[in-house]
Amino acid sequence: MKAYVFPGQGAQFPGMGKEIFDNSETGKELFESANEVLGFKITEIMFHGSEEDLKQTKVTQPAIFLHSTILALTLDEKIHPEMVAGHSLGEFSALVANRTLSFVDGLNLVAKRAMAMQKACETEPSTMAAIIGLEDKIVEDICSNIGEVVVPANYNSPGQIVISGSIKGIDMAIDELLSCGAKRALKLVVGGAFHSPLMVPAQEELTKAIYQTQFSRPVCPIYQNYSAEPSNDPEKIKENLIRQLTSPIRWTQTVINMIRDGASSFIEVGPGKVLQGLIRKIDRNMPTESAVLMSPKDL
Repeated sequence: MKAYVFPGQGAQFPGMGKEIFDNSETGKELFESANEVLGFKITEIMFHGSEEDLKQTKVTQPAIFLHSTILALTLDEKIHPEMVAGHSLGEFSALVANRTLSFVDGLNLVAKRAMAMQKACETEPSTMAAIIGLEDKIVEDICSNIGEVVVPANYNSPGQIVISGSIKGIDMAIDELLSCGAKRALKLVVGGAFHSPLMVPAQEELTKAIYQTQFSRPVCPIYQNYSAEPSNDPEKIKENLIRQLTSPIRWTQTVINMIRDGASSFIEVGPGKVLQGLIRKIDRNMPTESAVLMSPKDL
């Protein structure tokens, strides 16, 4: 079975989407439509902006969504997903790919999510850090004993967790984790503490937007970040999408469950190959390696 996976924030790069715009009439129409929906020319930032321009959460999230979703829609005749998943922001792209959301509704939700998250980040300075080389339980225990807001945010692959929280909490956790044997503890260049309790104000805004949006029954199941389990129920999909903002991304378990349910090839649709790298590490830690990793160009 083919599984289509969609990357999240961090996969952006200057010039992203220009090739699609130049070589696909459908792609060009969708990008121009996105400029109208957003009320500004995001294509100018994507195609000609700097890395710094693309780092703003309110720009980054719509930009990655557009690259992934428009790529999927321009390859519509070749893309017939049997299951989908997205990493954090990528979950919205996955929901367009499996027809739960329309392109315009998905873009509107991503834009509102990005603005709400940026507002939450500006209210309380916070950050995230990647922790390499420790078991999940050790990271969880240390975070829970810090005394500041700091939590596991992304379970990316075995031995790789991203933590999220206040700047003071992250600094304290990094010191503890390194002293307990972490190979690396690297602060990330992000706008704030995504997938942590500090995103509650953003979650409240997103909840209203989600319940004002039409969610259709998907053509194939989505494995959601909150539960790591498949869902075809629009109401359950909404609930999990809301919870995702303040809960950890269970990517390791998501990939394991997709393989358990028959995924034999993973096609990463969007900028970069970050998810291919994570899936490769997860697959290597399973009893029998089985996943084939592909890009849309391989289809």
